Amino acid sequence: MEKQRINCIKCRYYYVTWDPKFPKGCKAYEFKSRNLPSLEVFRASGKPCLRHETK
Repeated sequence: MEKQRINCIKCRYYYVTWDPKFPKGCKAYEFKSRNLPSLEVFRASGKPCLRHETK
């Protein structure tokens, strides 16, 4: 089984914030982070992002 990393930059819910401490955001899960949101979702749940939608 091949694992693919989700690219948040190609997701419709990804956005760049004005907060220098948390420059990346996800509108689907309503949070900001230092890392790509998909990595934070994986760290928290152990599963890949289920809300990813390509632009």
